[in-house]
Amino acid sequence: MNLLFDHFEKLIDAQNGIPKMRELILQLAVQGELVPQDPNDEPASKLLKKIKTETQKLIAEGKIKKNHASGRAGKPLPPIKPEEIPYELPKGWVWCRLKALGQVNPRNDINDEVEVSFIPMALISEQYGRSPKSEKRLWLQVKKGFTHFKDDDVVVAKITPCFQNGKSAIMKNLYNSFGAGTTELHVFRGNPEFVLPEYIYIFFKSPRFLEEGVNNMTGTAGQQRVPKQYVFDSPFPFPPINEQHRIVAKVDQLMVLCDELETLKEKRNRKQLLMNKAALFALLNSQTPAEFAQHWQRIVDHFDEFYRIPENVAELKKAILQLAVQGKLVPQDESDEPAVELIKKIKAEKQKLITEGKIKNDKPLPPIKPEEIPYELSKGWVWCRMIDITQKIGSGSTPKGGRSVYTNQGVKFIRSQNVWNNGLKIQGVAFISNDINKIMSGTIVKPKDILLNITGASIGRSCVVPGDFDIGNVNQHVSIIRMINTNLRKWIHTCLISPYFQKLIMDVQVGMSREGLSKAKIERFIIPMPPPDEQKRIVAKVDELMGLCEKLEKGLMKSSETLGKALGSVVSGMG
Repeated sequence: MNLLFDHFEKLIDAQNGIPKMRELILQLAVQGELVPQDPNDEPASKLLKKIKTETQKLIAEGKIKKNHASGRAGKPLPPIKPEEIPYELPKGWVWCRLKALGQVNPRNDINDEVEVSFIPMALISEQYGRSPKSEKRLWLQVKKGFTHFKDDDVVVAKITPCFQNGKSAIMKNLYNSFGAGTTELHVFRGNPEFVLPEYIYIFFKSPRFLEEGVNNMTGTAGQQRVPKQYVFDSPFPFPPINEQHRIVAKVDQLMVLCDELETLKEKRNRKQLLMNKAALFALLNSQTPAEFAQHWQRIVDHFDEFYRIPENVAELKKAILQLAVQGKLVPQDESDEPAVELIKKIKAEKQKLITEGKIKNDKPLPPIKPEEIPYELSKGWVWCRMIDITQKIGSGSTPKGGRSVYTNQGVKFIRSQNVWNNGLKIQGVAFISNDINKIMSGTIVKPKDILLNITGASIGRSCVVPGDFDIGNVNQHVSIIRMINTNLRKWIHTCLISPYFQKLIMDVQVGMSREGLSKAKIERFIIPMPPPDEQKRIVAKVDELMGLCEKLEKGLMKSSETLGKALGSVVSGMG
């Protein structure tokens, strides 16, 4: 219990801290550790006797069937064995079976013309304390083929994934106090004088009940269900009625506090996001070195405040890349050889390769127009088209036979899921045979190539192929960009993953569904080319700052996970 309150204020920074705290509250509640016991409370064992007496009376009067409060076919419920008991209960509590406390999946007997509530699964919330909304129907329309319930009944979903997600509810404010709904519910109906529906609801929401329920599911994948026997025959921790009231009040109080913490966290994060975006916008749009230094100092002064949330670190990464392609990340050096000389050398080398027959001559593209230029470049920089500095731009293809030709070894067959901004991920890579690779020789990947995803959700994702890469091929969703001068590869990759290029890529997608990036579009991309020495300085600074951002992200994750893991281990270790 001390752990609960010792860490409450820290939850706002913990990853999944508030959801974990909710779980802990619910588990402590049903273990008798949330509120103090009162020795003056009538023990739960006496409540059980009263419930048994009332049940026998209702059976004698014909108001309920005998098997509603007993085992199958009316047989007495078996006693709870020691090996079934998951944890020790406080004094005054008792282990029993939920079936002994009330009716299981009862049926309603009311007039056909009565208007009642109809509740499909979609209207039952996963969140704690949310009463379901309902639709109005005549009882005649819903009495057959649906689950029955009335006010104060407690329901729990039995089908996956609704059960795992915690879909359960106390039925309240039903039309004329009665209702029907989805067949994928188990229903408990008790006497609130002895067992509070709110306490049953807490039990249905508790993590141990849900975890064990998943382990007891039956059926095929996608149609698995929690059996009635698990819900109503498993040991149930039954407290005195006065303590039930105290538990429910305390859980409600703490859940409200969790709600307030979530709201506070959302407001704080939203404020930090806006402040960070404003600061980065000012930095990116600085007009003079002095203005840039002023805005950068503001970020430095508020660094701890701005970068307490991962979203802001992600925005900082984008800003670093944008500053890089705008020539604002490192100072210029007037002694650097201007980029125009580099472009001349590349064009000469490309012409040599064409003359030697090593590459084909490209169809000339028009000069860059003023309206294509998105921003003014620093002194010594120059705009050029992607086609001017590349010897190859082209995507791969799928081998004839598709997946059926994949092998366990051979030539790596690189797909979009292998291409990430921080590198080529070959874990789980597919393979094709050497024979197929020869047929697809035009799409062979070479060391130091740049790969760019050109379709689907990962469009725009890019990586540089390592210099020690052996042999590989790409499918039709990945484009190979091969530089004339491979020393440009890191700079071009920096450009491709920058916000400027990501927007350009999204703007020029082709096709009705806007899911493809053509070779012709990539060729026309205009590249901001810095002097060679400045390129090296920029790439080195980007690597340095990205490394710091990754450390910051890992630090945030580690610190926020610490409490989340601690709370998670407490919850999972209970019982």
